[in-house]
Amino acid sequence: MTPSEPAETTAPDRSSPVREALLDAAAELLVRNGYRGLRMRDVAEAAGVSRQTVYNEFGDKWGLAQAVVLRDNERYLDGIDRVLAEHDDLYAAVAAAVRYTLLTSADDPLKKVVLTGAGGDELLPLLTTQAEPVLFTASARIVEHAHDRWPHLDREAFAEVTDAAVRLTMSHLILSEGPPDRTARFIARMVVRYLGVPEPEGGDR
Repeated sequence: MTPSEPAETTAPDRSSPVREALLDAAAELLVRNGYRGLRMRDVAEAAGVSRQTVYNEFGDKWGLAQAVVLRDNERYLDGIDRVLAEHDDLYAAVAAAVRYTLLTSADDPLKKVVLTGAGGDELLPLLTTQAEPVLFTASARIVEHAHDRWPHLDREAFAEVTDAAVRLTMSHLILSEGPPDRTARFIARMVVRYLGVPEPEGGDR
């Protein structure tokens, strides 16, 4: 829906307390009511601002929902950074990161709303057909972390296989197949074989 009020022309401050309060309110309302039940006026009221402020920050309801999902993704990527830092070899790091993603997402109420279509399936494109912002952010963050930790790896090749691994992991979030550990080992094998990195001795860990 396009608001009748004119949109603000200046770019919003993406770290402002007001924006964070709006995202907090919107995330809670999305979990409670789903996308169809999300109302801009309810978000504004919960954050203690005018409805116009919500429109100025996000443009429309879809922009607000996308911002909520992107912020949730950034927080998940902070966790991925921590998981990767706990492992010295690439295979173990990738397997742990995939396992963390699958297990964390299963317990994330916001991810459940997106993946299960609670209150309507309108949000699913944020992880499928319109997922480029999420995919790009995830891939870029992982590549930067890995380049710092394993500088000997070919950066271009690692970027290519990371993009494939992120997309494959996301597909398992949407259509779960088998235990998370098996999926994590499979994706870890794909990554190290593509890069020519030795796999762990004695089989999968």
